[in-house]
Amino acid sequence: MTPPLHRNRRFDIADRVILLGVALNVVLMAAKLGVGVWARSSALRADGMESGCDLLIALAMLWAMRVSRRPYDPSHPYGHGKIESLAALLVGVAILAAGVWILVDAGHAIFLHSATRVHWLAAAMALATVAAKAAAARHTGRRARALGSPTLAALAQDHRKDAVSSVATALGAAAAACGLVAFDPAVAALTALFILRSGGETFKRAFDELIDTALPETEIEGIRRDALAVEGVEHVHEIRGRRSGQYLIIDLKLEMDPQMTVLHSHAVAERVKRRVFRHHSAVGDVMIHINPHDDGAHHDLIRL
Repeated sequence: MTPPLHRNRRFDIADRVILLGVALNVVLMAAKLGVGVWARSSALRADGMESGCDLLIALAMLWAMRVSRRPYDPSHPYGHGKIESLAALLVGVAILAAGVWILVDAGHAIFLHSATRVHWLAAAMALATVAAKAAAARHTGRRARALGSPTLAALAQDHRKDAVSSVATALGAAAAACGLVAFDPAVAALTALFILRSGGETFKRAFDELIDTALPETEIEGIRRDALAVEGVEHVHEIRGRRSGQYLIIDLKLEMDPQMTVLHSHAVAERVKRRVFRHHSAVGDVMIHINPHDDGAHHDLIRL
């Protein structure tokens, strides 16, 4: 089993991935705007403006990662991980806004017949963007899965959105270079629908994390098995979990022998916590409540 990454190491990796995205967006923004003006391609200029928006998004993510890496404190006893989900939510909104903007711009060109013939270099620049963004999406996606980071997952989704958007730009620019000027806005409109779907998925995932939607059943069952494997645990009464940035916070209710001493039950709970930490690197904290086993009078007190 691969040993879990140290907390600072996790955030250092995430910072490097985001900085790579910042550098890539700076280069692509300058190149697409410059070539777009020279080649008379409104689609490529729009793509360059979209890269500028992506640059702002990446900088916001970098700020969120810097804040979320702070350890818990008296004012934030559960840490600062929710900042990551908030940043991912804002990325989802930005992706949706980009999709709407591209759709409106494409409709304007279609209905007002404002599309013009462009130079072939615009298509070449768009294809270079596709290759760069596809590579960035794969790299960022791998890191997001390894770290369980909602911020990096949203950034990977944004890179994929850019790659698809640039495919449409390349096709449209190539068609416009051949004289089929109406093909450019038509393809852009179809791509905008894909972008809207991508932004909706990113927004929903981040929103679910912010409102503490239940963890996947596979993760819950894995923690349940680990708890039951510890001698002294008679039954797992309940497991609840929620995501806080790259980490999971778990609430465990365990049933033990009612005649067990407080000292012994504490030692059992400590072994459960260590086992969960050992087998689940994404778990940041485990809070354990102990109930007597087979106590028919027991019931949970809860107001939620």
